[in-house]
Amino acid sequence: MEKNKIHQNINQPEINTNDFGTLAIDLGSSTTVVVFQKENGQSPELLDLPPISRVPGEIPSLIWRSSEKDGCFLVGQEIIDLDLIDEKESNLSQDFKRWIGSKEIKPIFNSTIPPEKAGELLIHNIWEKVSERVNIKRLVLTAPVDTYREYRNWLVKVCNSLEVKEIALVDEPTAAAMGAGLEPGSTLLVLDFGGSTIDMSIVALEGGEGQASPIAQLVRFDGKNLEGKSSQVLRTAKVLGKSGLRLGGKDIDRWISNHLLPEDIPTISILRKAEELKCELSDTHIKETLVIAKKVINKENEEKVLKLSKKGFEELIIEKGLLKSIENIFNQTIKAAKRNSFELKDLDCVVLVGGGSRIPLIKNYLTEICSSIPFLTPPPIEAVALGALNLTPGVQIKDILNKGVSLKCWNKKNQKHIWHPLFLAGQTWPTNKPLEIILAASINNQLSIDLIIGEPLEEGSNEVIFINGMPTLRTIESKDKIQKLNNHVISIPLDPPGEIGQDCIKLFFNINDNCQLTVKGIDLRKNIEIANQNLGGIR
Repeated sequence: MEKNKIHQNINQPEINTNDFGTLAIDLGSSTTVVVFQKENGQSPELLDLPPISRVPGEIPSLIWRSSEKDGCFLVGQEIIDLDLIDEKESNLSQDFKRWIGSKEIKPIFNSTIPPEKAGELLIHNIWEKVSERVNIKRLVLTAPVDTYREYRNWLVKVCNSLEVKEIALVDEPTAAAMGAGLEPGSTLLVLDFGGSTIDMSIVALEGGEGQASPIAQLVRFDGKNLEGKSSQVLRTAKVLGKSGLRLGGKDIDRWISNHLLPEDIPTISILRKAEELKCELSDTHIKETLVIAKKVINKENEEKVLKLSKKGFEELIIEKGLLKSIENIFNQTIKAAKRNSFELKDLDCVVLVGGGSRIPLIKNYLTEICSSIPFLTPPPIEAVALGALNLTPGVQIKDILNKGVSLKCWNKKNQKHIWHPLFLAGQTWPTNKPLEIILAASINNQLSIDLIIGEPLEEGSNEVIFINGMPTLRTIESKDKIQKLNNHVISIPLDPPGEIGQDCIKLFFNINDNCQLTVKGIDLRKNIEIANQNLGGIR
């Protein structure tokens, strides 16, 4: 069963330098969407920004270094129009979004422009062109779930130089949910299948039956309250569960190229043809036996052919483990939501967004595991940006931790250090009350207690590794694998020194509205307060 498709009311009104409003930027792996909305609730506009936009609102996520010396760069569509897409590959940066916030950049990314730099150039170029035309009062940006914390830190730095009064951040699947147009009180599952990430979330839209309507999630990352917050009643929407994987449509293009031309290095032009092939094979109206062919030129200047049927395409992505990975993400999302008293029967709707959601096999697979739950299909490319525009200042959302957080402690019984869970995956934030924990000295004459924070990795979840340049899915086996969050250690001095087994300090852990873990406490022996400290961002 499928509900009617959503058609967003996007007009093309005249805008001028006297207009004030909100700019939403959804930076994508293949396409970046730019939407502007005037104040007073007028219809949003997909902005045409020549020469960098392909069509109004859509900018190819491409950066080209035109000169090594003077630092000149080309952006978006102008690279394609100048036929530079097949020139020296190291001068071109594409598919850079997936590596922003990544601890390690794989050899598959061979551009001389670092991913963070490429993203910064794109956002600043968009900002420069839009701010010449209108007054931007609020900037709304989107971020993937899988690298939310690192991506958010990067965005803060990128936006430091932008003269804008308000900056907001929302995770991409939640923005899509809020833009789907469901009634208050609905609960929906969102799959956002982008160029380099797959994100899934279950969102409960509060309201209905006389209750106030929900307003979408706002994550405030510039450290300032949003304008008007003090004069508005806070209304809350709640993320019940979510999960993500750094894999997307760009990886499918590489699978197609490697499958059909295993002896050839996948050049940019070959990958673009593979993408075209993927899109055409995703047409719901073609027969599964129909073979589509694309001519390409390899590095040796030889003409080759990419040739594949719809059936062969679907068999390929099944063989690569894509459906299994989506099932894992689905199970992890459901598992997290169940901690918040959710059952699958509570779902009112499934929302599919992102270019990858056009692949019929994906939708059919989700239809099977979601039984008779109806589907909504908003515009797949601009859905996230349009949903982000629905965000309103003065609104707070109870979000959830995606992976949980643990504290390294000394286990007296086993005489070894262990990771003690502080907040489990599914914990809502900001927290309403602190988590209390008492720590004792582990040795005689102990001079301090160190606080080391880690993030559990869930058993059975997937990670993407690259083998001979090919994105490959691998399952995380260890259920006890802990990833240290940062190298920063907070040391709490003990004066007088602690004695083994002696209760020394009581700590109070909180998660604030920026998803930062904070701690304060009391020295139990002298009843002296331990000042509040920030342990850093978690997710």
